[in-house]
Amino acid sequence: MSKRIVILGAAESGVGAAALAKVKGFDVFVSDMGKIKESYKKVLDQYNVEWEEGQHTEALIMNADEVIKSPGIPEEAPMVVKLKEAGTPIISEIEFAGRYTDAKMVCITGSNGKTTTTTLIYHILKTAGYNVGLAGNIGRSLALQIAEGKTYDYYVIELSSFQLDNMYQFRANIAVLMNITPDHLDRYGNCMQNYTDSKMRILQNQTEEDAFIYWAEDPIIQQELPKYDIKAKMCPFSILHKDGMVGHILDGRYTLEQPTVFSMAQDELSLRGKHNMYNMLAAGIAAHMSGVADEKLKECLSNFEGVEHRLEKVADINGVQYINDSKATNVDACWYALDSMTTPTILIIGGKDKGNDYNAIKDLVKEKCAGIVYLGADNKKLHDFFDEMGIPTADTHSMKDCVDACNEMAKPGYTVLLSPCCASFDLFKNMEDRGEQFRERVMETKEK
Repeated sequence: MSKRIVILGAAESGVGAAALAKVKGFDVFVSDMGKIKESYKKVLDQYNVEWEEGQHTEALIMNADEVIKSPGIPEEAPMVVKLKEAGTPIISEIEFAGRYTDAKMVCITGSNGKTTTTTLIYHILKTAGYNVGLAGNIGRSLALQIAEGKTYDYYVIELSSFQLDNMYQFRANIAVLMNITPDHLDRYGNCMQNYTDSKMRILQNQTEEDAFIYWAEDPIIQQELPKYDIKAKMCPFSILHKDGMVGHILDGRYTLEQPTVFSMAQDELSLRGKHNMYNMLAAGIAAHMSGVADEKLKECLSNFEGVEHRLEKVADINGVQYINDSKATNVDACWYALDSMTTPTILIIGGKDKGNDYNAIKDLVKEKCAGIVYLGADNKKLHDFFDEMGIPTADTHSMKDCVDACNEMAKPGYTVLLSPCCASFDLFKNMEDRGEQFRERVMETKEK
């Protein structure tokens, strides 16, 4: 009898895992407590995978030999708890897919900067002519690409803490850890150490042949490193000093020290802002370690356009700049956005709070913000924290009302910044939906 694999969750990763499991000859069943998108149902039907939606039928799940869990399903979900009690192995889609490819894995995690760094590494390798795929928390699922017969030499994979939680044998040939700051604490028992341990899993199974790229000044990474027996080549980066650094930006020069020296003027880098300096150092080291030629590396670091929903300029209307930073789903990401502002700022903040501590941005809000617009189903915590600061505020529960409130507050020379600090699921489908609705409303304002 073939081994039975049950997949919980039928979105991008779950459907990809189901397709791959079917291709590999397993007995496959997919179960989703919610409604499955029509596009995903088509893929499941195409691969003749049995599925259910709106329920978890225990008898069809508890007989699994192995379960692949969607990263969106918490460990405390009743069905997950029952499976754990029964001793059923629970893994992630990436863990499963990694069994069926020999591609080199360039894996990126961190609380902030993951998507920009991942996209930039992919851009460099692709432009340099590498046979490379993009997967993980961005783009199409790794499992589905393998199921379709893709044979890449490299995969560039963005990994969330939730994906890392259920990865055990998977190995990153190049592991990139951008930073560790409070995020998703609601999923980690409001315990920062639990979340930190999850991020540090990027190191597991690395050997002397591999590389570990990390931000040298991150206080939590500094604190954690002595706890681990790290076999991989250590590749720290910094914008404060160069001693012992593999990558640094100092005195107007962007420099990589290994495997050979590469240097270019900081002014030639396409992205601006302190956070992007870290992203470009991490990406440059990863590409340089992968053997990308100097001229290609310089070309890509000069022409990369950034990613959607990350400090993305939307429009200038009557002297007011509108910026979409919907990807800022935690306080630290908002800190970087505010730090890069050079004009009086109307900050749009709010959404599904993940156990946020807003003290980290308090000084920057006082210094930079001419107004705050709350955007969420429940804005009480924001009122309790920010109202006493004496900055004008507005309370809104839809993107239309939010942009209207910003338009009333903003004067020529101001910036309106959507950098919410929070998840989007209270009012929007996801952070992309939030960013797109912001764009649409701003453009409607421009056309009036």
